[in-house]
Amino acid sequence: MNRLDVITIPSGACFLVAFAIVLLHACGAPQQDSQEKPSETSEAFFTPKPQAVDEKPVQTLAIGDPAPDFRLPGVDGNYHELSDFADKEVLVINFTCNHCPTAQAYEQRFIDLATAYSPKGVQFIAISPNSPIAVLPEELGYTDLNDDFESMKIRAQEMNFNFPYLYDGDVHEFSTAYGPTATPHIFVFDKNRKLTYQGRIDASEKPGTGEADDAIHAIETTLRGEALASDRATTPAFGCSIKWGWKNEYTLKVNEDWKKKPVDLSKIDLDELDQLLKNDSDQLRLVNFWATWCGPCIVEYPEFIEIQRMYGDRDFEFVSVSLDDPGSADKALKFLQKKYSATTNYLVDTEDKYAIIDVVKNDWDGSLPLTLLIEPGGKVHYKVPGTIDPLALKKTIVDHPMIGRYY
Repeated sequence: MNRLDVITIPSGACFLVAFAIVLLHACGAPQQDSQEKPSETSEAFFTPKPQAVDEKPVQTLAIGDPAPDFRLPGVDGNYHELSDFADKEVLVINFTCNHCPTAQAYEQRFIDLATAYSPKGVQFIAISPNSPIAVLPEELGYTDLNDDFESMKIRAQEMNFNFPYLYDGDVHEFSTAYGPTATPHIFVFDKNRKLTYQGRIDASEKPGTGEADDAIHAIETTLRGEALASDRATTPAFGCSIKWGWKNEYTLKVNEDWKKKPVDLSKIDLDELDQLLKNDSDQLRLVNFWATWCGPCIVEYPEFIEIQRMYGDRDFEFVSVSLDDPGSADKALKFLQKKYSATTNYLVDTEDKYAIIDVVKNDWDGSLPLTLLIEPGGKVHYKVPGTIDPLALKKTIVDHPMIGRYY
């Protein structure tokens, strides 16, 4: 309805409408300010644009250096800047990310630190400095998430982060001013925002084996207004390298190299299919049944190639099984080549689909796609009849005892 449309109100309702209008004004109903700016909490408040950038020197802050200013978008739908925390006695900034197993190993300790010290006037912030375009699938073997902004939201929600989680992956405008060398790498600043400590959270990477002693010592010493001893003010930060946007050239090369890998399709009979599903290997085996005539199969297939690239260097393998008619092998191969399916690809050499159903079992009704995650020995750990949820499947794989997020 535009502004020239006319609303016809029955005469008997006129008094009620007029009374409602008067009542709204009397109760102080909010009026729309024509000069009001859009809220930064809306979903559209920030659109990430990660891009290749020119390499520049990155110098880690020295003890006593002031905290560089920043203004960065957070997963909570707001921008955050240094001045927002001016009333805090101590500021702790953790340069971390989603994908790094070391960063994940320290997440709970950082959450616990925030729980313990936030009431004492300590502000905790996490910043992801990584460029999503500089992270290869092959570098995601210990995670279910990339380092893009949307994935940061998921990670923060799953882990119930009790601190702002900020994104600086577009051009690293602010992260380079701090100079983190790995994820995680923490920086502790006093009331005047002078650096008192930079380095590790503690010296024990595996979850449950460390007590965040380096971070605690730095925070408590800074809260007392004292300087840390020189041998404890700086420690090495062990973890994954920062994925700066100028590393994108290597990412492009590896992606192109993957596309040049040969793609083959082999036929297997029913006995060989049965052996495939028994999985006599020492690897977790993901099997996807698909066909070129199956629309959902075609749409979701690239997800499996990414999953193979993510976990293929671990105790994992992806196998595709085409249920196209044996006479359509060329068509199936052409599709696989277009999707760069440089993995193990089979086509069942029979037109008897019911015989295939009898071999596959697992209460399968014959509809495609079908995805099975099979442990050594043939036990089906996870079954997806129909289209997969890529994130749920990745999470299932990385949380399996044979894979794991840390080691």
